[in-house]
Amino acid sequence: MKISIKREFDFIEYDVDMQDATLLEMLGHIKNEVDSSLAYSSGCRSSVCGSCAMRVNEKEVLACSYKVQEGDKVEPLKNVPVIRDLVVSMDQALETNARAKAWLSEYNAQAKLTHEDEKINETQSDCILCGSCYSACPVYAVNGEFLGPFALTRVWKVVSDKREAEPKSKIDTIQTNGVWDCTLCNECTVVCPQNISSKADIEKLRAKSSQFGYMDPKFGSFGGGYDGGFGSGFDGSPQF
Repeated sequence: MKISIKREFDFIEYDVDMQDATLLEMLGHIKNEVDSSLAYSSGCRSSVCGSCAMRVNEKEVLACSYKVQEGDKVEPLKNVPVIRDLVVSMDQALETNARAKAWLSEYNAQAKLTHEDEKINETQSDCILCGSCYSACPVYAVNGEFLGPFALTRVWKVVSDKREAEPKSKIDTIQTNGVWDCTLCNECTVVCPQNISSKADIEKLRAKSSQFGYMDPKFGSFGGGYDGGFGSGFDGSPQF
């Protein structure tokens, strides 16, 4: 089976005698038996840690769960610095969680969660920070200050948690380079291995923002028209 892997500035083709293998298994075989200089990241091998996220045929996948097909073209995630081969730095993307203050800050100890309360943001709790949504995001591609999908999803998780005593403080934080900058293109949802819809979370954050008196700053621009802008852990270690 032939696959091509992006290395430095070009794709290198490998012919590997493996069938019904995951991409991570094939990368391990190539590194151990064919080319020991190949670098990639892996961790849990169970689609939990997110460290093996990469792109195959221009779509984000987890290497530990993707089954290799003849002619696949493998490359690192987009919109993040490449350290070497398929290993990228997620530092800048992960830093958006800090800028978005995506945690409970004013804890209401009196609030008790019911099972119904837990289900409100149960899906958002499954985020594994793999970075696939940032790689696919067209806004983050042109604006590195954009808070981005998984940070905004985590803000919604906090804002929708009744133990957060000051939800407005979170909403205040995401008005610049945040909810109004998203184009709602839904690319983040398409590639999320956990089936989280950051688009839907951002729409809910926009509604919550409106409740606190905020509105899309683009509204009323261009002579009163609306330009909208709407298009509709486990830390794995690099294998050097």
